Amino acid sequence: MSHPITVSILGLGEMGRALVTALLDAGHPLTVWNRTPGRADRLVEAGVLEVSSAAAAIDASELVVVCLFDHDSVHETLDPIVDRLRGRVLVNLTTTSPDQARELGRWAQAGGFTSLDGGIMAVPSMIGGPGSEILYSGDRDAFERYREVFDRWGTSSHLGDDPGLASLYDIALLSAMYVMFAGYMQGAALVATAGVSATAFAERSAGWLSAMAHELEGFGRVIDGGDYTVPGQQSLDFSDLSKLVEAAAAAGVGSEPLAMVQSLIARQRDAGHGLEGFARIFESVRRPGPDAAAAA
Repeated sequence: MSHPITVSILGLGEMGRALVTALLDAGHPLTVWNRTPGRADRLVEAGVLEVSSAAAAIDASELVVVCLFDHDSVHETLDPIVDRLRGRVLVNLTTTSPDQARELGRWAQAGGFTSLDGGIMAVPSMIGGPGSEILYSGDRDAFERYREVFDRWGTSSHLGDDPGLASLYDIALLSAMYVMFAGYMQGAALVATAGVSATAFAERSAGWLSAMAHELEGFGRVIDGGDYTVPGQQSLDFSDLSKLVEAAAAAGVGSEPLAMVQSLIARQRDAGHGLEGFARIFESVRRPGPDAAAAA
């Protein structure tokens, strides 16, 4: 960019403050606003301008970033002053659903301004450092125009013009993460019965899970190809987790994470697909319902 980009960030929770901090040495004039005053003191000392209203923050910059509590808070903050956004670019980094992100895209178009929706794949301490990524969807031209700013926060990826895509990916990736975490906690509960600490089990688990993550690409190819009989797959019959569920019960710990996976396996086996690959449990998720496995 031949000129510094003026940036306003609305919302100074932990993530909002992390976004501002990552831009401090980038040379862009920064303006911030927060509904509750008093969260910008250190940022002001570093040269950031704090204003007393969202309207003043919008007026100060060409690029307006909102990182608020939820979808409703975005509208509550911006609806009364939507005319001020005309001609600007709004980046919504507030957690929203895909349909809410699409609604914001239509709202922006009707209001005469450009919008991007973002899904932050990082915790606040990661912003601006290794491993931080933000997924964007919506207006590609705006993404490319302000990518210099976005790249300060982490790896920037534009997923498509549909404003809901970033949110959809965000939810999908978080789904995978939380199920993995639940699996770790299942294992930690098991080894705890032998006096093994959760920390020690985490050290053992990290390498194993990292190695197994390489299997995802193969699962993806099988699912996209739609042929669960491709040679080399571990069959559903072999993948039966009954013994693991029984072991958890015998140890006196819960088995909910294991039982969830076992139920997906069982639906496909009961429908006659036991000799097919483990990836077929995708069909149990894609088509929920008692008769879906047989129809797949």
